[in-house]
Amino acid sequence: MTVASDRGTTSGNPVDVAIRLRPPELGSAADHFAATDPHRRADLTSNPRIARLVGSRKFQFLLILPNQIIFWAVILIGLFGTVVPGLNFGTAITWYLWFCLVFVMMVVIGRGWCAMCPFGGFAEWVQRLAFWRRTQRALGLGWKLPESVAGYGFLISVGAFLLLTYIEEFFNIAGPGNPADTAWMVLGIVTSALVFFLLFERRTFCRYVCPLSALIGTVGAMGSVAGFRTRDRQVCLTCATKDCMRGGENGYGCPWYTWPGSADSNLACGLCSECYKACPSGNVGLYVQAPLTSVIAPSRRRADVAWGVMLLWGLVLYQQVNATTAYATVDNWLNSVVSFPHYPNPVDYIGLIAVFTLVMAAIAWLIARAFGRADLTFDRPGSFQTRASRFRAFFAPLAYGLIPVVGADYFARQLPKFLDYSPRVLVSVGHLAGAGSTSSPLYSTSLLSGQAIVAVQVAVITVGALAAAWSSWRIAGRELVPISRGGTAIRITASGLALGLGAVAAILYVIMHAAT
Repeated sequence: MTVASDRGTTSGNPVDVAIRLRPPELGSAADHFAATDPHRRADLTSNPRIARLVGSRKFQFLLILPNQIIFWAVILIGLFGTVVPGLNFGTAITWYLWFCLVFVMMVVIGRGWCAMCPFGGFAEWVQRLAFWRRTQRALGLGWKLPESVAGYGFLISVGAFLLLTYIEEFFNIAGPGNPADTAWMVLGIVTSALVFFLLFERRTFCRYVCPLSALIGTVGAMGSVAGFRTRDRQVCLTCATKDCMRGGENGYGCPWYTWPGSADSNLACGLCSECYKACPSGNVGLYVQAPLTSVIAPSRRRADVAWGVMLLWGLVLYQQVNATTAYATVDNWLNSVVSFPHYPNPVDYIGLIAVFTLVMAAIAWLIARAFGRADLTFDRPGSFQTRASRFRAFFAPLAYGLIPVVGADYFARQLPKFLDYSPRVLVSVGHLAGAGSTSSPLYSTSLLSGQAIVAVQVAVITVGALAAAWSSWRIAGRELVPISRGGTAIRITASGLALGLGAVAAILYVIMHAAT
């Protein structure tokens, strides 16, 4: 382990790539929002009070600290507190409250959780050898993630999320089961983050490996916080130092490898404010935007994001299916066939997610075949290939358009625990003081239950499906109509796909009858 300077670490991989691949058509700040109503955006840091707050080096530390305290409490109380899940503060706050509220934060703020995340926050404090001061030294090896690995982008995070979800299902951690299992899971994430921070430079873990990164990045595209963006791109083009990326006297280089001069969505802005602090020209602002802007507006559709959306959709669909009686029968049969006496069987876990994902890919392929114009060659650069196929030209826009319904499905999946059991969080707090018990009226109190929960779930899916249909209509009009036969038909088809997926999810929630 060595202590080395973090200055000048941009030669080579993701950071330089972010600068080198900036689009040639750079213009004014309004171009960030050119695909939507440019009048419905604002720079929050134009307010002097907000500017002073965001510019303070203690800003992110103060965001992270409360969550840091809570999550270490989750670990310690999970390991040494009561074994009754509903009375244990660690399990109660994690599974009855936190996981649901994180999805609300995604929809409203985007990557707001990343700005206050205790996992990356703790590891970054260790890496920087400081809580908030700007230092020139960093602890760790400072490796760069190989481009051959970084090229998979969000798919690495999706894979980590699938693995973590399987572990959670296998040990029934989110049941919630044994509180110690929740503590070990949280401690495992913290340890993994710390290891990656000490091996690799900046927030390599957060950008590529964190199990929640892909989910927050995609679902968060619905949020109204655009992230830190360039105010005048011409100033960026003439900037010789690129302190926002390389680091300067007042701020570190962007830990997320995101150049504010080329960002066209909130996909990879962790809201850490380092670019805002580092910019010597004061040319970076914190922008808000209309909801769904980062779903509709991006001019560059990434293949890893598109496949990530489909895999995440496959996972939540699997979780809905496995809550049905029919699935239990199939899973038990499969366990007996392959001699795997435990739920869930990895064969049907991986198999069903893969089937759902491939079905969506097949639908996109059929749409491309039915509507794609034969006279076009589809020469567009992509993340994994330089020549995009007709399938890719249709698949990526269609996948982005489905983000709202996928996000709504994940949120709806968390509602039974929140609506049925969240009052137990207060009981678990009282239990720490020796007052809360299973006989407390709050312990058996529900905000909603049964059919009322199902109604809320269906309502959430309906809103998500309508938002996805509207997004798909807008995206198809801009990106698919020019390469399709029959402009109105492809817009109707794209919107209809979103509504169809919403209907499937809603039906499954009715069948599940508020199962957790």
